[in-house]
Amino acid sequence: MPELPEVETVRRQLEPALVGRRFDQVSIDDPRLVRPYEPAEVAAELEGERVAAVERRGKYLVVRFESGRVLLIHLRMTGSLLCAPSGSLPDDPHRRAVVRLEDGSDVAYRDVRRFGTWLLLEPDETEPYLAARVGEEPLETLFTAARLGERLAGRRTSLKAALLDQRTLAGMGNIYVDEALWRARLNPLRPAAGLDRNELRRLHRGIRAALEHGLARQGSTLRDYRLPDGSGGSMQDEFRVYGRRDEPCDRCGTLITRTQVAGRTTWFCPTCQPEDPAQAARNSSRRPSRSRRQSSV
Repeated sequence: MPELPEVETVRRQLEPALVGRRFDQVSIDDPRLVRPYEPAEVAAELEGERVAAVERRGKYLVVRFESGRVLLIHLRMTGSLLCAPSGSLPDDPHRRAVVRLEDGSDVAYRDVRRFGTWLLLEPDETEPYLAARVGEEPLETLFTAARLGERLAGRRTSLKAALLDQRTLAGMGNIYVDEALWRARLNPLRPAAGLDRNELRRLHRGIRAALEHGLARQGSTLRDYRLPDGSGGSMQDEFRVYGRRDEPCDRCGTLITRTQVAGRTTWFCPTCQPEDPAQAARNSSRRPSRSRRQSSV
């Protein structure tokens, strides 16, 4: 599923293509995309709307119109958007919707597994809807280690499960949680509410570093993720733990292991990220070994 770096990268490419332009024609061919509403009715409501801004909240693309209405797009597992000049869209059996803009260009939405959603909200509905589903933005200036501690306080679950909860932090998913925990030298099974001040600072730095690294590489293309210009990201070439079972840890050389946490496949280094905090402190004081990829933490 696209996470914060992927969705933000899509937003950055969509923004110049959409802002200031009117939705001239809208075709929604998959009723699952807008259910329980009728596709033809949603398409008719969208036609004539002019885009004022393209934003992001967590994993949602937020298309704001001059009317005050908002189209929320959630890509889920396999959704993607493609911008193309008029008449140049390739044949695609997985295309679910097409928006024709006033300049004649098209924005097509494709979704192999059909889990993505489009939701048109009235001006007074948007903020309450997002506030109930999405927590703090981890790359915002106001997101501090202290704020992170407040979000984790009282959580009776594992650290990884808490970070996957979108109400804790916006936009974190399986990839970047694993990457952040490796950077912070924290075991994914540690109790979420049991971190001390130093561990919170490490986790805060690890979260921001993992997300910023992903943004710099335009996200991770593992299967279906694509940018609106049709290209892919390259973060998958620089994972520190995610998907690297039985490969050596870049920091200590121990083989990466895999487990299940909160129903999600999870990768971590058993030496750098032990369940015992005292052992973690001892390991972190050791001189890191050379590796084929240099750690940024």
